[in-house]
Amino acid sequence: MAPKVARDAGPCNASDFGSDFLDDDHQREAQDERPRQLVTELSADLAESLQVGESLAVNGVCLTGVEAGGPAMAFDIGPETMRVTALGDLEPGDRVNLERAMRADSRFGGHFVLAHADGIGTIVDVRPDGDFWWVKVRFAEDLAPLFVPKGSVAVDGISLTVASLAHDAFEVQIIPHTWAHTNVRGARVGTRVNLECDVIGKYVARAVSAIAPATVPRP
Repeated sequence: MAPKVARDAGPCNASDFGSDFLDDDHQREAQDERPRQLVTELSADLAESLQVGESLAVNGVCLTGVEAGGPAMAFDIGPETMRVTALGDLEPGDRVNLERAMRADSRFGGHFVLAHADGIGTIVDVRPDGDFWWVKVRFAEDLAPLFVPKGSVAVDGISLTVASLAHDAFEVQIIPHTWAHTNVRGARVGTRVNLECDVIGKYVARAVSAIAPATVPRP
């Protein structure tokens, strides 16, 4: 998937990013050896502009549209994607974040999000702070070297800033616009989310691990 830029504020515009519903009739486990298939409803303008074969980030996971019909698009999800993401937790009727790939001639803002999830996090706390919300996410030990305070992280495809960092968890603050326009408003303690660490940090960690293997785990 071509790199794109996500923003803390949420939607780039209504057609590129939003929170839509899984189709109650079409999320299914295909028979025989076919991959699991996910179908999501799309806004009218997004459905008109997307074609079969295009990539779309669904909760921060790059998927390729394989079928289109009316206001919906279907995506095949392979075994590896099911293993390393939280897409398998979705139920019919769940809201999902959708984002198209950024055009090469578009304005860059926020941070690079490739929609290649690095792992699964678990929400351990959600609390209000005036009109804002704090969300705390626990992550696996092997991801720890890839987080830094005030650095970037994508949570279910939403570009956010690490406000505070512990050895096994980070906190992000959600602004009202993001809360209203993404599925983070449905977050509950125990909800699993897809995490993507900053790609620049991953390249740095990889380079350092090649020079001093005992210092930094390979991402």
